[in-house]
Amino acid sequence: MYKNILESIQHRVSPLPRGPWVMTQKWEHLLFMHLPVPKEVLAQHIPKELEVDTFEGQAWITIIPFMVSDMRLRNLPSIPYLKSYLELNVRTYVRCNGLSGIYFFSLDADKILAILGARLATLPYYYANMTMNEGREDDFHYKSVRKGSTEASFKGSYRPISTYYYPGNDSLSFWLLERYHLWTIKKGVLFRGDIHHKQWKVHDAKAAVEGFYTLIPFLPDSISKEKLLFHYASSQRVLIWRIKKVE
Repeated sequence: MYKNILESIQHRVSPLPRGPWVMTQKWEHLLFMHLPVPKEVLAQHIPKELEVDTFEGQAWITIIPFMVSDMRLRNLPSIPYLKSYLELNVRTYVRCNGLSGIYFFSLDADKILAILGARLATLPYYYANMTMNEGREDDFHYKSVRKGSTEASFKGSYRPISTYYYPGNDSLSFWLLERYHLWTIKKGVLFRGDIHHKQWKVHDAKAAVEGFYTLIPFLPDSISKEKLLFHYASSQRVLIWRIKKVE
């Protein structure tokens, strides 16, 4: 299985990372909720070492609720307590040293050990009460409320509304989905992580969402949710490399 994933590289615009991957996860029932945002707004909220990436001059933020399953370290069985948990990501698109990737504003999860481990790896994880249930008509109902003195929350339902497809290389969908590098910053030090998976096979999606603006409170009220773009993906097996300091 892993060899087959590693040999599937035709969709990448950068080479596979050096060295062995250290962890694998399966991501399931993902909603990609894309929101166009002015580049100037985002530039104020990312590290100075990064540059806002745009598609035809437009910057984007994406919110992704999904389930993680079968998380395991390389050559080891699944971790029982962490075999399955829910996650909610808020990311934007950046460039650094000629590479395109992502920068996370936040990641919420419902397993405290997963959060503690990810924080040690410099990722901005938060603990949240989360539920995901499958409805009767192939729809998914998702709710997340971050714990602590915050209003950060998300509530929504979503379902695929088209047959699956592979976005074309020059399309906005490909630009939004096919991202294999991430950057984080901790105590003024920039770190980079790398992942790999097969090309995204997605559906157009329909979604009804509430509260997501609380996850990105710096956005001005003028940003319209009428321009949201949705994708749904049923699953993806992902290989993950160790996060390293950028020299």
